[in-house]
Amino acid sequence: MWIADHWKDYEVLDTSSGEKLERWGDYILVRPDPQVIWKTPHDHKGWKQKNGHYHRSAKGGGEWEFFHLPDEWAIHYTLPFQKEASGKTDPLTFHLKPFSFKHTGLFPEQAVNWDWFSGLIHEAGRPVKVLNLFAYTGGATVSAAAAGAAVTHVDASKGMVGWAKENAAASGLADAPIRWLVDDCMKFVEREIRRGNKYDGIIMDPPSYGRGPKGEIWKIEDNIWDFVGLTAQLLSDDALFFLINSYTTGLQPAVLSYMMNSTLTKKFGGHVEAEEIGLPVTESGLVLPCGASGRWQRK
Repeated sequence: MWIADHWKDYEVLDTSSGEKLERWGDYILVRPDPQVIWKTPHDHKGWKQKNGHYHRSAKGGGEWEFFHLPDEWAIHYTLPFQKEASGKTDPLTFHLKPFSFKHTGLFPEQAVNWDWFSGLIHEAGRPVKVLNLFAYTGGATVSAAAAGAAVTHVDASKGMVGWAKENAAASGLADAPIRWLVDDCMKFVEREIRRGNKYDGIIMDPPSYGRGPKGEIWKIEDNIWDFVGLTAQLLSDDALFFLINSYTTGLQPAVLSYMMNSTLTKKFGGHVEAEEIGLPVTESGLVLPCGASGRWQRK
C-alpha cells in the first residue's frame, strides 16, 4: 500500500461506525466513509470537539451540521523535492470549504501520488508537459506545476476549475504555465489526438459514474479501457509517467495493473505498479484504505 504520511496540516484522528474523524488544519470534521465497517470505541477526544459533521441520510445524500467552522480556510503541503531543493521551500496551499455530499475540495490521500510524479518531473532535467484529466480542484496540477511542468488542466465543471486556479495562486503559481480548460475530457482527448499534441505525463482521476455535456453516460467499468487506450496516444516518445486513480470498488490494483500493462507497457515499454492508497490513523496506528492507483513509468 502507498501511504500518504507526510502531512502536517491533515490527519485522520480516528475511524468508527462508518465515519472518520479528521483534522484539517485547526478544524475537526466528521465525515462518512463506506470503508469503515468496524465499530471501535469513540475514545479520541476529537469526537466531542468537532467543528463539522456530515450526516448521511437514509434516503441518499445528507447534510452538514457546523460548530464554529469558517466558510473557508486553507491547509498546506510541502512536496519532498521542495524540502530538499535549496530555496524551494514554499508549500502548496489548498483552499477548503465543506460542500455537496461530504466533500471539502481535497483528497489528502492523493499526496502520495503528488510526491511520486513531482519527483519524476523535478529530476527530469528538461521541459515536461503534463495533462491532468478530471482534474477537480487541482491538487495534482499545482504539484506538477510546482515541480516545473507545463500543465494542461481539464475538468467539465467551471466551478472546480475556478477553485483550482485559486489553489494555484495561493501556492505562488499564478504565473505558472498552466492551461485551464472547462471541457469534456473524452472530447478534449479526441481533439488533442487530431491536433497531434503530445504529453510527457498524463494523470487521470475518472469518476465512477457521470454524464457528458450531451447526456452521454460514463460508467467507469464500461469506458475506462477504451479511454486509457485513446489517451495513451497522447504520450510523447520520451514520456515519463501515466497515473490512474480509482475510487471504484471493481477497479482493484490488480485490475489497474493488467489494464495498464496491456495498453501502455506493451506499446511503450517501461513498467507498471499498482497499489491501494491509504492514510494513517492516529488513534489505532493502522491505515485507512482510500482507493487504488496505477502508475506507469518509462524507467
